[in-house]
Amino acid sequence: MSDKSLTNITRRGFLGTAMGGAAMLAAGPSFAAGKTLNVLSHKVHQTVLGTGDGDLLKDWRAANDADVVWTTFDSNPLQDRLFREASLSATDFNVGYIVDNRPTKQIAAMFEPLDAYLKKDAIEDFGDIAPGLVQGMTVDGKLIGIPVRHATQGLFYNEALLEEQGITAPPTTLEELVEQAQKLTFTSKAGTPVAGMVLASDLAVFPVMFARAFGGDFINAKFELLQNPEAMEKGLTVLRKMFEGGALPRSYATTKNDDQVTWLQQGRAAFTVLPFARFAQLNNKEQSKFPGKIKAIEFPISAGLKGKMPMSSIVEAWGMVIPANSKDKDLSWKFIKEVSSKRATLGMAKNGNGPVRVSTYADQSFAASSPVAAVEAAVLKNARGAFPPFPEAARAQSIFLEEVQLAVLGRKEVKEAVASIATRVKPLLQA
Repeated sequence: MSDKSLTNITRRGFLGTAMGGAAMLAAGPSFAAGKTLNVLSHKVHQTVLGTGDGDLLKDWRAANDADVVWTTFDSNPLQDRLFREASLSATDFNVGYIVDNRPTKQIAAMFEPLDAYLKKDAIEDFGDIAPGLVQGMTVDGKLIGIPVRHATQGLFYNEALLEEQGITAPPTTLEELVEQAQKLTFTSKAGTPVAGMVLASDLAVFPVMFARAFGGDFINAKFELLQNPEAMEKGLTVLRKMFEGGALPRSYATTKNDDQVTWLQQGRAAFTVLPFARFAQLNNKEQSKFPGKIKAIEFPISAGLKGKMPMSSIVEAWGMVIPANSKDKDLSWKFIKEVSSKRATLGMAKNGNGPVRVSTYADQSFAASSPVAAVEAAVLKNARGAFPPFPEAARAQSIFLEEVQLAVLGRKEVKEAVASIATRVKPLLQA
């Protein structure tokens, strides 16, 4: 059934159908549960909690005499449905999953503040959850969500192509990255034209990463716009020079996120920036021409800042929230506590979830299955979102990307583009 058709079903009718289906599949014990916890999420959040013998919630359901009923949508429809439910006088949903770039002050007010719950009935070793992810779920000093999944950006490279060009190690500074990308703009022995780096032009992630490599940002956590304009200018100047030199492909303006994966798998690009979770896909023997040869490291900071400050890579995270208009919030909190436990976090990680706990990466059983576990753990400690949520964030990002493209493609001077970003975005922040 499509997402569109799902939205045409009434909430009561849909939940009744879902609950009935779940009960039939549960074959007895779950049907007899005294309580029902309704969860609104993306399918992946349900999937990583496992099924059958690998069901990570089996003991929790028995201990709490509760069944868990999932209603799932794709990301954007999910957020729309969650906010609509939370705006009603009451909702049947007990727990929802929210993306960290969505909770503005107005949206955050629709969800239960969790600080009191955390103080009264603490989550296991809460300090083990990456601070940047917790910050992304904190609005006006109030914690509204508990991080549960993340996608942290890393620098991927094709080791085979580096070796072909006599490069023995990946870059340790941004300047080395640019130098290597230029050297890796060539025709490989296989006859494939190679671009040094491929990046999508429609995502703020990449220009923000380059600005942060010079100590700057687009909009920081304090809602300061371009607090270091020179750093943004340096970042965009680097991208422009890479484009002019061919290290960024001529198709940069139309390149999408999935193109990055394909280009690296096919050996058409040597470097790209993607979530560490893409590692397995990039090295998939059935899809990649270079299985085992595509590696990942932290995106490098500029030489002038190396050792003086950490590189803050970009992370997108999901958190679990409790609608303020929902019932049985104590049961909701018990569910969140269980899913946030070290045991569940490790289990979900083994099922493909981006673990929010730093300790999970040190677990030998997980590290053995994820070659990038150690580097991802190090990057996650200092990672944060591309920009904080605010009502006009979507428009601000569109303006930002428009000016970035003009600068990178040489249709506008970099300094002029950065000044225009400041002028055009400032009113949106004030609004």
